[in-house]
Amino acid sequence: MADLTERAVAAVLRPVVFAGMASLAVVITLQIVSRVLFTAVSWTEEVARFLLVWLTFLGATLALAEKRHIAVTVLTDRLPPRARRIVTAAGLLAMIAFLAALSWIGWSYMSMQSFQRSASLRIPMIYVYSVIPLSGALMAVLCLGQLLAVLTGREPDRSAP
Repeated sequence: MADLTERAVAAVLRPVVFAGMASLAVVITLQIVSRVLFTAVSWTEEVARFLLVWLTFLGATLALAEKRHIAVTVLTDRLPPRARRIVTAAGLLAMIAFLAALSWIGWSYMSMQSFQRSASLRIPMIYVYSVIPLSGALMAVLCLGQLLAVLTGREPDRSAP
């Protein structure tokens, strides 16, 4: 089940993150060219900032789904299998607690700032802030799936070459 969820999240986020990166490159290029050759296009700085925020959160979610976050496993790899599972489960529980708090606080902040509009484009800031609870909840679900895999012994053995 965890594997299916991870693959589904990655399949959806991979093209979204790619499109966001391509859009960010285009917007920043437009910003540079317009400043050098013409009059600066006012909305490019704002769009670039919003894209960077969204790409940060969605990229982190994609990295978690694809198990590409950096992990220092020098100590846990030396533990016996049972102790390794306990330490891994504790780490995943801490991550779930953090991500649940991030989602909750992100939702509260998003709700609090729902009346605010961006300076240049005048779009509701709720759209910008919505990525915080969205990605936090997605990452918490992914961690929950990994935790269930660890607790049921379905986690692949990382110590094998």
